[in-house]
Amino acid sequence: MPSPSLPDAGESRFPRLRLMMLATLLTLSVALWYLAAHLLRGESDVDWHLASRPCDLHQAACRASLGDGRSLSLGIDAPGAIRALELLPLTVQVEGVEVLSASVEFVGRGMDMGLHRFPLSEQDSGRFEGVGQVPICTESVMPWQARVVVETPQGRLGSRFDFTVERSVP
Repeated sequence: MPSPSLPDAGESRFPRLRLMMLATLLTLSVALWYLAAHLLRGESDVDWHLASRPCDLHQAACRASLGDGRSLSLGIDAPGAIRALELLPLTVQVEGVEVLSASVEFVGRGMDMGLHRFPLSEQDSGRFEGVGQVPICTESVMPWQARVVVETPQGRLGSRFDFTVERSVP
């Protein structure tokens, strides 16, 4: 009578357990990546204000009221339209409040595209300028959001301006 064969000691007794451990590690890695991205953006202490409508950054600067006669505007001086991978002159103008620093961040709406923050340099009272760049995306039309954050002695103020970028066809 043949004896029952025993599994080789080198064979895994729990292949499903290894697969579950791998899936758990991947899930934890993704969760930590999202947490790190959220912490790097550091937007929890920003007092956000709605952009005035209509707003088309392709055509002109967009404005947001900060209340009490204060305002913030963002202009992107792109000839024709805002395009991915082109250097974009950025201008932020703030009225009615003392500003210590200003930055613009481009955020993909509906798709995490990473951190693309551009600090601006003060030119004169309340006017900040710099250069930014929208990264490339695989979508033919990609919705973006420009998040402007200004640091004031009273705290951080900001506004969000939506726009789209069409991928240029060579």
